[in-house]
Amino acid sequence: MIAWFTMATWSPYIVGAGIGVLIWTAFFLSDRPLGCSTAYAKTAGMVESAISRGKAKSMPYYQKFTPTIDWQSMLIIGVVLGAFLSAYLSGTFKVLIVPPVFAEAFGNVPVFRSAVALIGGILMGLGARWAGGCTSGHGISGTLQLSVASWVAAICFFAGGILVAGLIYGFTFL
Repeated sequence: MIAWFTMATWSPYIVGAGIGVLIWTAFFLSDRPLGCSTAYAKTAGMVESAISRGKAKSMPYYQKFTPTIDWQSMLIIGVVLGAFLSAYLSGTFKVLIVPPVFAEAFGNVPVFRSAVALIGGILMGLGARWAGGCTSGHGISGTLQLSVASWVAAICFFAGGILVAGLIYGFTFL
C-alpha cells in the first residue's frame, strides 16, 4: 500500500474513480459541490478588508460571498499540501522558477515567466468568477449534477486549452 504513495504517476482511471468517490462523499457530508475558486475571491476580500476596512463589506459581491476562511480555503491548503507530499514521497519534488517546456518555447527568463504566470492567474481568476466557478467546480461537481452550464463550461475549458496550447506551442500535436 505504501508503494502507491511513492509512485511518480498514478493511473488516470484510478485517480478519476477516487475523485468521483471524493465528490460523492463531499455531497453526502456537506451537501455542497467541490470547488475552490470562490475561496480565492474571499481571500481577496479579506485582503481588501484589511487594507480599506469597511469598503469590502459594502460591495454587493462580498455581501453575497462573505470574505472568510471556510472549507474551500481548507481545500486549497489540502491540495497544496497533498501535491507537495505526493511529489516529496515520489522523489520528484524540485523547485523550478522556469519549467523546461516554457524555457524551450520562450527562454529562461524568470521575470518574464513570473509575469506570464501572474497574468495567467489573474485571467483564470476572472474567468472563474465570470463563469460562476472553476474547472473543478464546473468540470467535476457541476457535470456530476448534470448542470447544462457546467457541461458548456467544461467543453469551453477543454476547447480553450487546446486552442491556447496550439497557439503557444504550435499545432504539431494534432
